[in-house]
Amino acid sequence: MRTTITLDDDVVTTVKEEMRSGDGKTFKEAVNELIRLGRYHKTQIKSEPRKPFKVRSKNMGVYPHINYDRTSDLLAMIDDEEFLRKSEKGGNKK
Repeated sequence: MRTTITLDDDVVTTVKEEMRSGDGKTFKEAVNELIRLGRYHKTQIKSEPRKPFKVRSKNMGVYPHINYDRTSDLLAMIDDEEFLRKSEKGGNKK
């Protein structure tokens, strides 16, 4: 089949490198081979079984004085604690 396509500069560079690989490939042969390699690689990735991703929970405790429904309050408290901890160690001095 003959067709006209527009190739991006990086693709043209890759095709030309394939042509210069020493096998004496034409532009058409290089393009066809690279497309076949890409299809093969794509099917290999899809066919490889993946290990299921599991999230392991960890009990981080509960503080009864904290309202866990207001995350902005939690973040402010954490920021305050971090600031105080750094201040006590002298980490906030300029």
